[in-house]
Amino acid sequence: MKDSVIIVSGGMDSITMLYEFKDQIALGVSFNYGSNHNNREIPFAEMHCKRLGIPHITIDLGFMPQYFKSSLLEGADAIPEGNYDEENMKSTVVPFRNGIMLSIAIGIAESNHLKHVLMANHGGDHTIYPDCRPAFVDAMSAAAQAGTFEDVTIEAPYTNITKADIARHGKQLGIDYSETWSCYKGGEVHCGQCGTCRERQEALREAGIADTTEYENPA
Repeated sequence: MKDSVIIVSGGMDSITMLYEFKDQIALGVSFNYGSNHNNREIPFAEMHCKRLGIPHITIDLGFMPQYFKSSLLEGADAIPEGNYDEENMKSTVVPFRNGIMLSIAIGIAESNHLKHVLMANHGGDHTIYPDCRPAFVDAMSAAAQAGTFEDVTIEAPYTNITKADIARHGKQLGIDYSETWSCYKGGEVHCGQCGTCRERQEALREAGIADTTEYENPA
């Protein structure tokens, strides 16, 4: 039964979730919030939704770079290099980004009589991004249920698994991860050295997947 909206960025996690739960997804929603890499990843979200016959929309959140502070909104040179879990990656936090996106997706779900919003956060996010923590997901889901006639819930099935675990799901589903985007710098190819590039490379290695992604400087 198609009763869900998915927030789909075009990255490994949300594309895996898109394929894993395709039979229940009625709509894919991407958000252009002015990050360095939005223009690289959103086309992948559109492509995969089209491939699966799932309607897709992109919502502009162009106000965010004007009012929010994050290296993710300040150009490629502002993105730190190093492992995903290093302290300097906290500069990439866009304050309450997921709260804003989820609120809009919940409203879209309610407007279309849909019951769930799918969110593709994972266990490696918890130490860096406050709006990926289990307590946040639970609180937002409770707020959605309390604030909608449809009793909309947030479903985040990857919350407590690793990116390598997600890649293993994708391997079983036959996903070609070269058709996804991770790099926070948003250049012509993946830089290979920022936290998301390094996490991507490590996850694919752990999952036993040949990494055909083009990197400027592989880790």
